[in-house]
Amino acid sequence: MNESSQISYNTVSLAGQRVMLVGGAGFIGHHLALECRRMGAEVLVVDNMQINNIVKIVSDRMIGDLQRRLYTNFLLDRFSLMREANISIENVDARQMAELTNSFNEFQPTKAVHLAAISSAVTANQMPGLAYDLQITTLRNLLELCRLKNSSCNHVAFMSSSTVYGDFEGDSVDETIYPRPRGVYANGKYIGERMVREAKELYGIDFTIVRPSALYGIRCVSGRVTQKFIENALMGKPLLLEGGGSGRLDFTNVDDLVEGIVRALALEGGRSRTFNITYGSARTIADLAAIIKEIIPGAKLEERPPAPEKPKRGTLEMSRAREFLGFLPSRGLDIAYREYCQWYVEQWRRSEGRSNLL
Repeated sequence: MNESSQISYNTVSLAGQRVMLVGGAGFIGHHLALECRRMGAEVLVVDNMQINNIVKIVSDRMIGDLQRRLYTNFLLDRFSLMREANISIENVDARQMAELTNSFNEFQPTKAVHLAAISSAVTANQMPGLAYDLQITTLRNLLELCRLKNSSCNHVAFMSSSTVYGDFEGDSVDETIYPRPRGVYANGKYIGERMVREAKELYGIDFTIVRPSALYGIRCVSGRVTQKFIENALMGKPLLLEGGGSGRLDFTNVDDLVEGIVRALALEGGRSRTFNITYGSARTIADLAAIIKEIIPGAKLEERPPAPEKPKRGTLEMSRAREFLGFLPSRGLDIAYREYCQWYVEQWRRSEGRSNLL
């Protein structure tokens, strides 16, 4: 057994490290920033605030007034929590080399995490220019700074996606499966993976590639199915079960993902490897809907034909993360998603001016 598999998370530390999060004000980023800080690192978040920002939420005509209040509260809570944790936040467009260079040189990170992206595959397909710009140009600039002789940054973690696998041929995939990405979002992520691998070969910059799946968790405004299903139930809209809800996803709580990333940043076993960081057990969309219906009994379920454009998914094998990082996810859907649903309902009711859960 690899030594890393025996390491307790309580002994993992980032003390003495300076971690820069590019695109770090988003859903994953702010959770990761808080955990890196808790683990002893100095943390700098740089973000252009273009994706899922308050201005967009306030001006979006497709968002109802209640949702607008809710999302605004979530975003303000993110910044409040990071401020209280003494996390530095800078409004920087990492596509602009001069802006990123100023922050990089002043902060002098020892590790960097690249998270900049459009989080929605559907939106990325609709805006390919912006999607590639945010994912690829920002990563190019970061790697260019890291390769300079005076750079203190020797480790770049790249937030990829399980979508790089494309259609699963079986019920599960591991990191040895050759990627077959489909669509702008997935291909952008795969290009990023190749960029960080090449930076290792050419310039000796260590990398970690992280492939998460079907994330959910508090303060998310990204419109993932795990969030939208709850909102639809609260608004009396049907939960659409394509193919009867038989589609399977490896639903992952953001706290599990963040623990996996921190382990990869802190442990030697995390260097220059690719990791699936998920719960490691796919569940059906119908399972998701059933939990919501327990919390919101009036939720309506409506079956629809399967969507042929959506890739076939399943379980992401976790043996490599267990071996090299000692990572054992602990937040399964039946408990963690139920807790998330209860939290979301409470936040929704408060936005309505009601403090009771149901």
